[in-house]
Amino acid sequence: MLNTFNTPKGLRIHIGLFGRRNAGKSSLANALTNQHISIVSNVPGTTTDPVEKACELAPIGPVVFIDTAGVDDVGELGAARVERSKTVLEWTDIALIVGSAAGLEPDDRELIADAKRLGTPSILVLNKAGIKAPTDQVLADARQYGLPVVITDAVEGLGIDALRQTIIRIVQEDTEPDRPLCGDLAHAGDTVLLVTPIDSGAPKGRLILPQVQAIRELLDAHAKAYVIQQDRVAEAIADLKNPPAFIMTDSQAIDDVARQAPDSIPLTTFSLQMAYAKSDLIELARGTAALSKLKDGDRVLICETCSHHPQKDDIGRLKIPRWLKEKTGLDLKIEVAVGKDFPDDLTPYAVLIQCGGCVVTRRHMLMRLRRAMSQKVPMTNYGLAICYLRGHLERVLSCHPEALEAFRKGLKS
Repeated sequence: MLNTFNTPKGLRIHIGLFGRRNAGKSSLANALTNQHISIVSNVPGTTTDPVEKACELAPIGPVVFIDTAGVDDVGELGAARVERSKTVLEWTDIALIVGSAAGLEPDDRELIADAKRLGTPSILVLNKAGIKAPTDQVLADARQYGLPVVITDAVEGLGIDALRQTIIRIVQEDTEPDRPLCGDLAHAGDTVLLVTPIDSGAPKGRLILPQVQAIRELLDAHAKAYVIQQDRVAEAIADLKNPPAFIMTDSQAIDDVARQAPDSIPLTTFSLQMAYAKSDLIELARGTAALSKLKDGDRVLICETCSHHPQKDDIGRLKIPRWLKEKTGLDLKIEVAVGKDFPDDLTPYAVLIQCGGCVVTRRHMLMRLRRAMSQKVPMTNYGLAICYLRGHLERVLSCHPEALEAFRKGLKS
């Protein structure tokens, strides 16, 4: 993990604070970050939407604290806020369940049960101990759940250091970091071609995040990164004394790259490797087979985790829908879900096509896949879908034999 204030949120450990209104979640968030990130008030329901703050937590490095709305909020709008908070619980890396030092309430117990069901590493925080210290009975009740229990008073600063140390321990012992983008493909001394088109989607003066990650990983592996655009692939191969260990390309350039690169050179894409790093490549490969079984009138959901202004050649809104219709010749109903909103009911859709997820965590991506699988709705991602639609999927999956086998079995099922 990159230890820098500029580390993207998708590469940071996400720590969510959950509990009833006026439990002191916002005060705890401010105390843990040593910053005023949330409005603090004695009026219940002051925090209405999740508030995120990126910061450093030594020695684990970059993290994001997320202060959420109270799970006992009321009314129609309050119910929506509660639902948003519980959605965060699904994908946060660590949950701080903030209860009262005076004793746990039913909402606290429900949060604990939800966190256990979701497999979210959690810490039970008994806050406001300066007002009323927890009794032995309260402590015994809290410890029965098998979670670390920390006594705090955010206003007085009581227990904040102990809570930080507990968070650090949980991160080190119970959280799973992202897999490396390049996986086990790159080794010391290898030469790797990175094909990075400069189009309207490329940020001015910069590369997109997966491209930067790949360069950094190759440098860390003491490999050699050869960065080119798609019109220089054959020339770059000819320049090399030995063939590259593999080529990683932007999915949108797959046609140009596959045409120039001999079949003997392994080929993959940034988005396919994002599926490996951020999600479950084998399950997404299996889900890609569903694209071969679409029928007239089927609904397809394009899922983006970031909110961006659509480009004139937008990959999710324009290119993938166009390639889908060209490949299938069907009248498909294509919809787009943007940002962290993700439908609860996925059953109306024949297949979900998820972006690479570079701005969110692996746990967030796995949450989406888990929800799709539980509803028996196939999911793929941009890179896998594009390679299938352009006729290159089996070649790029040859770098991942188990995923290739899952795709082939999906075609037959």
